[in-house]
Amino acid sequence: MLKTVEGIYRDGKIELPETPRDVREGTPVIVTFLTTSSIDLRARGIGEAQAADLRARLATSAEDWDSPEMSSYDNYDAAKINL
Repeated sequence: MLKTVEGIYRDGKIELPETPRDVREGTPVIVTFLTTSSIDLRARGIGEAQAADLRARLATSAEDWDSPEMSSYDNYDAAKINL
């Protein structure tokens, strides 16, 4: 199972905004330090109007996307092999 959770590095520890569900104590992790927490949309050719439009269109799916049931798609390719 792969799960991505954003947190903050402080005083030698990673602080998470909430405890991830369905992750057992002692689960191995890989930590990647990010240089910035924002994505430069302009560098990717996306202007303010287009970003606002994308945000509005994707907002309708946010509740479904973030639901626990969607975790079954986290490792879809591996699960597909077992069908």
